[in-house]
Amino acid sequence: MELNQVAIADDHELRVQTISQGKLTWVYIEKPTEAEAQFLAETYGFHPLEIDDVLSRAQRPKLDEDDDHLFIVMQFPVFNKTNRITRPSEVDIFIGENYVVTVHCSGDLRPLSKFFQECQTRDESRAAYLGRSSGYLLYHIIDRLVNYCIPILNRITENIEGLEDLVFTESVPETVRSISLLRRDLISFRRVIRPQISVIETLEQEDYPFFKEEQEVYFGDIADQFRKIWDGLEDCKEVVDGLYETSNWFTSHRIQEIMRVLTIITVILAPLTLLSGIYGMNVPLPGGAEHGSMASFLGILALMSATGIAMLAFLRHRHWI
Repeated sequence: MELNQVAIADDHELRVQTISQGKLTWVYIEKPTEAEAQFLAETYGFHPLEIDDVLSRAQRPKLDEDDDHLFIVMQFPVFNKTNRITRPSEVDIFIGENYVVTVHCSGDLRPLSKFFQECQTRDESRAAYLGRSSGYLLYHIIDRLVNYCIPILNRITENIEGLEDLVFTESVPETVRSISLLRRDLISFRRVIRPQISVIETLEQEDYPFFKEEQEVYFGDIADQFRKIWDGLEDCKEVVDGLYETSNWFTSHRIQEIMRVLTIITVILAPLTLLSGIYGMNVPLPGGAEHGSMASFLGILALMSATGIAMLAFLRHRHWI
């Protein structure tokens, strides 16, 4: 049986949707306000601190146990295409024997909204997921959200593969920028995933009677998925760090080559500079204040040329060029 609750509180439409199947009810809230928080406090008697956590947008993943329910805070990655970075999106979950309450703070987790709509519109889905226990529904909610992480990880892997070719073909500034953006995205993704593992491991290991399911089997499966994602992120981190070091090596090598050429030019020009200022020397030269012979002018040019050739020969002999 499906039930949608819409109430009016202080001229504000209460955005609370519910689905019921047998004794189990799934309460779904997006972008909660004070009105929705008051509804939860009055309907289910949740602790005021838990209600405050629901309204807060900066909670760390955690699991709090009360007498008759659990309060779970989890975060899942959402990729921001504009800034090219993965950001955390928070989901607060209350779970008791006969209800599951999901509060999505930002409304950008499409798998969660799609799953609720699926159970809302399809009788067979509602019977399958809400027909057993609250723990079983919780497992499928988290499982849908964890599966949503896989395409984001695959996108990072594909970007890394493209970056491997970019390092050897594009200019250094473009390569450094691409690596920096990818590293920032990867670091943000890792920050989202790592704290979730301890929450799922607690669900796997502790015994909560109102779950009425094999917790170790179901939540152990989710814990394994999180660990696989984490291992994938660790592999990506190693590759990106390697590409970053390779890019730095290319940059350093390029600077060395530039400095090598400039040094050679400087070394060759240094002795010639000592012989320059031809018309400033105390030697009669053609075109000077005192007309001299062409032989003196040619002799100085020959000396400068011989000095430059000698410097080149010396640098080659020392294998510096």
